[in-house]
Amino acid sequence: MVSSSHEALHRIFQEDPALFARAVRGLGITFAGPLSGSPLPTDLTENRPVDRRLDTLLRMEAEGGESFLLAVESQGKPDPDKPASWAYYLSHLHAKYGLPPVLLVVCADRRTASWATRHVDIGPPQWPSLTVRPLVLGPDSLPVIDSPDEAARDIPLTVLSAALHRRDPDADAILKALATALKVLSDDDEHTASIFIELTEQGLGKTPAADLWRHIMAADLSFFQSQTAQSLRAEGRAEGCAEGRAEGRVEGRAEDILLLLDGRGVEVSEEERARIVGCADLDTLGVWFTRAITAVSAAEVLRPDGE
Repeated sequence: MVSSSHEALHRIFQEDPALFARAVRGLGITFAGPLSGSPLPTDLTENRPVDRRLDTLLRMEAEGGESFLLAVESQGKPDPDKPASWAYYLSHLHAKYGLPPVLLVVCADRRTASWATRHVDIGPPQWPSLTVRPLVLGPDSLPVIDSPDEAARDIPLTVLSAALHRRDPDADAILKALATALKVLSDDDEHTASIFIELTEQGLGKTPAADLWRHIMAADLSFFQSQTAQSLRAEGRAEGCAEGRAEGRVEGRAEDILLLLDGRGVEVSEEERARIVGCADLDTLGVWFTRAITAVSAAEVLRPDGE
């Protein structure tokens, strides 16, 4: 039960809102004297469900028993509304899991990365109540990996390096080193190599580097047997038939999504399966494939982009 002393310590500010400015002067914080104070509802419960989703959320267990939450957001362009969403995510995660959250924002664009690195204070300038401080990975914060040996030591980092440097002159050297490393990996784990091929293509977007990657893959994919590799080989053999290439890649991408979900034990209903197979947009299928790597349900894979 809430005690009367608890009530008094906050209700007094309802009776005299200007008391706030006077009371904090002893802390060395100066606020202009309020002219008025209007009470608002104190119940912060949402009146309707609000769908808020992070791009990726991981519980990290570090050496020495340390645990924390890693929230990863992929940001394509500056968005003035994002810091408020990030603050909500971090507060909610801390309250729900009782673990310290870390926000990592990944940007393939230098302007967006520069925007995201800014610390955003929430509250008045005299005393911000909350500061959002994301860690930001962009083209200038990740090294260029252009050695096959170095690429082989950390293929995921090389895939990320290729995605972040996709518009740079170094992109071709990164992709050639990555292709060599993936060829070696395929001898031991063809499935994993195929996933990294897909992630690389998706990470390159619609840039000249993406065209170079497809040419590299089509030139020497005899060591891969995945449906993705087969569609790429078919694309290389059928350069004169653009429509046929697109259909083959769409079919291959849809099959990859279903195989990946099946391999991870994620149930897919007939309706969801039909939606995946019936999708003809390669970009949409690429987004679904990326989600399928970590999604816990097919509904999470197929959710609208804005949710």
